[in-house]
Amino acid sequence: MPELFIDGRPLQAENGQTVIEVARAHGIDIPHFCWHPALSVSGSCRLCMVEVEGRGLDIACNLPVADGMRVSTMSPDVQRRRREMIELTLLNHPVDCGICDKAGECTLQDYHYEHNGRPSTSIDAKVHATKFHALSPRIVLDNERCVLCSRCVRFTREVSGSHGLGIVQRGDASLVRATEDGAFDRDAYSDNVIDLCPVGALLSRATLYQARVWYLQPTRSVCPGCERGCAVDLWHRKPEWRLRELDARQNRAIVRVTPAGSPDDGRWICNKGRDLPAYFGRRRALHASVDGEPAPLASALAAARDIVSASRRIVVLVSSFASNEELDALESALGERIEAYVKRDHRPVPGEIVQDDLLIRPDKNPNRTGALARFPAFDETVRVDASADTLIVWGEGFDTSTVAPGTRLIVLGAFESDRPLRAGVFIPISLQTERDGHYTNFEGRVGAFSACFDKPAGVAHASEVFAAIAERIGVAA
Repeated sequence: MPELFIDGRPLQAENGQTVIEVARAHGIDIPHFCWHPALSVSGSCRLCMVEVEGRGLDIACNLPVADGMRVSTMSPDVQRRRREMIELTLLNHPVDCGICDKAGECTLQDYHYEHNGRPSTSIDAKVHATKFHALSPRIVLDNERCVLCSRCVRFTREVSGSHGLGIVQRGDASLVRATEDGAFDRDAYSDNVIDLCPVGALLSRATLYQARVWYLQPTRSVCPGCERGCAVDLWHRKPEWRLRELDARQNRAIVRVTPAGSPDDGRWICNKGRDLPAYFGRRRALHASVDGEPAPLASALAAARDIVSASRRIVVLVSSFASNEELDALESALGERIEAYVKRDHRPVPGEIVQDDLLIRPDKNPNRTGALARFPAFDETVRVDASADTLIVWGEGFDTSTVAPGTRLIVLGAFESDRPLRAGVFIPISLQTERDGHYTNFEGRVGAFSACFDKPAGVAHASEVFAAIAERIGVAA
């Protein structure tokens, strides 16, 4: 293992590592735009300049380590060159930070204040380029802000494999453009380029001008879009920035979703994960009902308890969106009285990519593996046996109109679309964003998620429902 010195510190390196990789591994920050640990080296921004003893200035992203190498990241020549490169980058940059969605997360903004901080010396007019160019139905591009780091282009070539982006023309007329075959429109991972962009050039249509990053806070969660269970951050409004006069629903809304994983559990997420705000933002079920009539939650729980206590055979169709903790609660509360089968809450929709070689998995439920470890699978080709006098349907994905007329129905659902058309007991339950829990993915890896919000009044956690039903029917909860 070679040993080198960075800013006087002796550091051990792996064979084949570059200076920027060794520096980052030991907490030494070297500014950069085009370099990214998951992409090939471009070496185009020239911002990661360092000085090597006996060799002079060189870019750290493409500089292999050598035994005994002595590197300075803050020598006078390095600092001067860094200021010059930042000034060059800003020559034609619009500096419209006040209206830019990247403000607060922009590395150009950060580097300017940290390493330059001086007004431009240029007296020439800035070169103008296209504004809000439609790269795809999901992403717009502001070419005036683009620093031509080529991260987005390399991502489509090296990660997603769509080859959907390229750079056309030369010099200060160079532009990022989508290929004419529409490959970028079909790229299931296209929104990752928004995170990869170091400035505010690539913008999400879904979140454009929705909220400043300093109004938001991330909560670690698990993407429920498929059995992969990617680690994500769900961004929502901070309590101290809650809206009072405007739309108060925004205080409980997920604004955006970004990957939160390490290289082991995924540094990318697919576009379905980005669309979780729409999934969680569907019309909620906030009121219970009994025999089709609105009822207080306590009354609905009592009605469900009476039905279960009078039943001979109880079948539960278990949600594959349930957390491990909720599954344990069902087993603990009612395991002696029920037959439980795991159903699929979600299936692929028309046009959806069912599976690929990167992240997307065929089962579109986050915890089917965890549920099947406790209960058998429901045979979806067979109707529920009419001998079951009570059927408890937990979650989405089951057509309650197929239930035999004599079977009493109890439904636990989070959305208005879950409410059964036929008479029965409906109990509104919490969303993933309103509770803590764990999912087990198809590989057996357990991922944790945390609550973003308190559950609304009139809504119960599923585990509370099972405990309440079991309370007076002679089953130890």
